[in-house]
Amino acid sequence: MSAGRYNRIALVAETAPDARDVMVEGESGLLAVHPKDFRPVYEPSKRRVTWPNGAVATLYNAVEPDQLRGPQHDAAWCDELAKWRYCADTWDQLAFGLRLGEKPRAIITTTPRPLPLLRKMLNDPTVFVTRGSTFDNTPNLASNFIRTIEDKYGGTRLGRQELEGEMLEDIPGALWNRTMIDGNRLHTPPEDLERVLVAIDPSTTSEEGSDETGIVVVGLARDNDGYARGYVLEDGSLRGTPEEWARKAVQLYRKWSADKIVAEKNQGGEMVSAVIKAVDRSVPITLVHASRGKIIRAEPISALYEQNRIHHCGRFDKLEDQMCIFSIDNIRSNGFGSPDRVDALVWGLTEIFDKITARRRKPSGEVSNLPEVKQSYRAAEIRKSTPNSWMAG
Repeated sequence: MSAGRYNRIALVAETAPDARDVMVEGESGLLAVHPKDFRPVYEPSKRRVTWPNGAVATLYNAVEPDQLRGPQHDAAWCDELAKWRYCADTWDQLAFGLRLGEKPRAIITTTPRPLPLLRKMLNDPTVFVTRGSTFDNTPNLASNFIRTIEDKYGGTRLGRQELEGEMLEDIPGALWNRTMIDGNRLHTPPEDLERVLVAIDPSTTSEEGSDETGIVVVGLARDNDGYARGYVLEDGSLRGTPEEWARKAVQLYRKWSADKIVAEKNQGGEMVSAVIKAVDRSVPITLVHASRGKIIRAEPISALYEQNRIHHCGRFDKLEDQMCIFSIDNIRSNGFGSPDRVDALVWGLTEIFDKITARRRKPSGEVSNLPEVKQSYRAAEIRKSTPNSWMAG
């Protein structure tokens, strides 16, 4: 029996269930692709796969990068790296441990997203890149699936990424880009949050193909210099009935000990408040009305990102994908449908930053004789379309 070239292998997926259900037990997983006389044994309690020749693979998840701190390997398989919550940190810890054998190697299977780590890999001459599309796998897929996704996503930006495997760069004119978001990403939020809100952009229907209800949790804290900073804490958006999204919003309100729920009332009016109160009458609710267009409402929030004052605490791929295609030309024609997650984000951060004064809050005991200076978010054209209460905090 062959001893094999590699003996200690790391299997890394976004979550532990992904590693088990896709990489090991999936239809194309390790147990399925091996012939019976060389099929490995899977021990779930030990997170271990063992081959008849003695080679061992250990399962890890990208939610806990420190799992990979210490273990050594001579090979690794990383699945869907572009959706890992702590992509760079997990990869770094894995790389530190790829030090056994004569030539340690890693294979990465992923849908490409324009992340700094993937961009760096694609430009690395030591990395071999092979590409494939969903349509290359047509013989193994249901015919009605191919027809459905081609009709729905053919020619769209989402289809090019998910079906054709293209690495799509930022869209000219979009209010956000990957660098703006990735450059201020944190693992965890600060402990001293002054305010926490759950923001909802509701959908009144739950039929297949209907818009999602955007549900985003945001917070505010002060930095060491006393300036306000915003934090995106969780994206709980879903497609469901009013009762379902109301329950989710209340659950997040309790989880984060939020101050209140903020919801747009254009869709559903007082129904929005009624369904939330039906879940928990004690939850304070503020209903907001969209009197201006989506782009105008979003511009001041985009400016806060440009000022490096908004931090995403973790990865929110679907929300961030919507943000990075959010432009005048792509609001409805992007393959995502209505940007409900972005709308909820904008409502939440608008409420968080509304009426914050231009000056920083001075730390206790500090005295300043400097005059108060108001700071605008952007250039004059944005100030013209922004209420007077929109001042940088």
